[in-house]
Amino acid sequence: MKCAGLRRLVFIGFLVVVTGAGTGQASAAKSCQKIVLNGEVKAGQEWKQAFGQGWVFRLIPIQPGSQQYSGWDLVVDRESGAGFPDALLLATPPYRSVGEHAVGTTYGLRAQDAVGWNPRSFRFLTTPEALHQGQMLFGRLQSAPPGQAGALARSASMAGLMELQQRASTGEFRVVEARLAPGIADAAPYAEAWAHAAGRTAYVVEPVAHGQPTARGELHWMRFSVTLWLPEEWKSAPGTRLERVECVE
Repeated sequence: MKCAGLRRLVFIGFLVVVTGAGTGQASAAKSCQKIVLNGEVKAGQEWKQAFGQGWVFRLIPIQPGSQQYSGWDLVVDRESGAGFPDALLLATPPYRSVGEHAVGTTYGLRAQDAVGWNPRSFRFLTTPEALHQGQMLFGRLQSAPPGQAGALARSASMAGLMELQQRASTGEFRVVEARLAPGIADAAPYAEAWAHAAGRTAYVVEPVAHGQPTARGELHWMRFSVTLWLPEEWKSAPGTRLERVECVE
């Protein structure tokens, strides 16, 4: 009887230790460094700000082209410039479709839809090595030939990019205020929710810059906030302030 009682005590103690360890692991949240960048930008102009370790956040004007697009691409790049694709695009698919890596009138979005999609969440790479690897994988993805061999190459490249994305940091872009000429077309089916949400973002309606109103409208100016959740050991750029917080996935 004494032996059986001792075994019960040992088993209960084992459960306490295991349960306690599991609870401790579950409650230990991963720590990040958070930085907030604020700015404003006019149509056709670029905005950029360094945020540490040789990295810079950019808003680059979308080229108007024949469709007279307006807006900006969100870009995370090396301060010296590392070429296309950048560290944000690589970690924020889809690559050639409407996505959270741009605020603009591309892919059927109207100006009011673009500000209604707010905030935007994205991911971005934070080491030069990951950026270089991602660019190589992206190049293989784009250059894969047709046929079975090309399909295998594309699958392998996409798997490599997905692995990089899993290790990427997270960010959020919020339009605080905007000035725009609304598009006169109906909202695309996939943009109806953003069209309805546009009223939650402060924006001023202005006339078109030149000519008559257009289907997609124009983005003229934007004030915004960018929040980045960075690795715990991150070293910020001069003039920026880091705050230790729980990571956001």
